[in-house]
Amino acid sequence: MSEPTLTLRAYRPADQPVCLALFDSNCPLYFHASERAEYAEFLGDPADRGEYWVMERGETVVACGGVWVNAEGLAGLSWGMVRGDLHGQGLGTRLTVYRLERLRLRPEVWRVRLDTSQHTEAFYAKQGFVAVQRTPEGFAPASTR
Repeated sequence: MSEPTLTLRAYRPADQPVCLALFDSNCPLYFHASERAEYAEFLGDPADRGEYWVMERGETVVACGGVWVNAEGLAGLSWGMVRGDLHGQGLGTRLTVYRLERLRLRPEVWRVRLDTSQHTEAFYAKQGFVAVQRTPEGFAPASTR
């Protein structure tokens, strides 16, 4: 039997519970529980969200992530995550490539920025990102992870 098809589609408000479940599946290693309220607020605010997508395998949401672009043409990746039990299957790479391709279609974009933790820095380095600054315990105290 063949593997269900992977598709990406625009986020809908009805996706919020499953996106929050994806977030929860990545705690505490990739996200700190204290970030959950900020993520929920982000999902609930279309003006803050920019473009945001969910990745489905068949009918099941397995990943989500977005992009933003400011008035000066600086762009970034926002709240990208793959369901915790599905890491290492190439879903994160596919999601990242999709988001970067979407940004390439925007002529005003001249740079892409990403804020991430030490836990995913190597993953994003494989995608061509270069660390320009490190902030120890920038998202949450190390002792709470």
